[in-house]
Amino acid sequence: MNYTLHQLQVFLQVAEHKSITKAAEALHLTQPAVSIQLKNLQDQFDIPLTEVVGRQLFVTDFGREIEQAARLIIDQALAIQQKTLAYKGQLTGRLKISVVSTGKYIMPYFLSAFLQRHPGVEVVMDVTNKSRVITSLQQNEVDFSLVSILPERMAVAQVELLQNKLFLVANPLVKVPRNRKAYSLFEQLPLIYREAGSGTRQSMERFLLQLNLPVSRKMELTSNEAVKQAVMAGLGVSIMPLIGIRNELQLGQLQIIPVKELPIQTTWRLIWLQGKQASPAARAFLDFLAAERAQIIQQHFDWYETY
Repeated sequence: MNYTLHQLQVFLQVAEHKSITKAAEALHLTQPAVSIQLKNLQDQFDIPLTEVVGRQLFVTDFGREIEQAARLIIDQALAIQQKTLAYKGQLTGRLKISVVSTGKYIMPYFLSAFLQRHPGVEVVMDVTNKSRVITSLQQNEVDFSLVSILPERMAVAQVELLQNKLFLVANPLVKVPRNRKAYSLFEQLPLIYREAGSGTRQSMERFLLQLNLPVSRKMELTSNEAVKQAVMAGLGVSIMPLIGIRNELQLGQLQIIPVKELPIQTTWRLIWLQGKQASPAARAFLDFLAAERAQIIQQHFDWYETY
């Protein structure tokens, strides 16, 4: 057997997501790179680890056995690394964070300097939909979650990180009616929605309901990136977080339609279960945020705060 830790890590992501594409996104690798590592691992076994039925990837019973063993191996390897660093007097541990999809534009900037300061800390960041984020927090699978809307009926502690601003955006070729009152605009322009359960969708629906706005509904898409591409293609307009469209605005691929009642403003919050005993790494991260949050915002989000 000549499998590597990297091959096992790739296999664990494939097994968790049941998708080469999603595993590649989680690992920040290309799809071919993940496929090659999975094949190299598979070549060491006579029994299939995975199988594809239709277009869906499944982990075989044998693959599940290897998955469990791989987790133990990875955990032991991490423990060895942490013990080594601990002897050197460095902070060690694993920080698990679940992040809603648009939070991927924010969270890395609050982690970067912390990880440079504490190289012995490993971060596992799951970027997913709001429903999964809340579930992982509720089941105590993570140390922190990043959300823009607080979960209902859940006792959580929180740290505010950054404002979340949502604007009405469109393809630059869309001609905006002279009457820019919200009622008239939303009646005329086809609106693209995020999927049910999305924080962006929830904020948008609250806004439409509060103002009793008529809607010309066009389509529903399951990611912020998909909505952005649809808007850029001229399929409709949408209410989108400013944090995820900076480049497209600068390149002239999107325009913000001025509406008196917009932007919708919420707040990005890092939350955790109230009463949860924080690990040393989690405690250190909260202390870091308390000391460095303002500096991080000034350094990386000055354009955003004054928009």
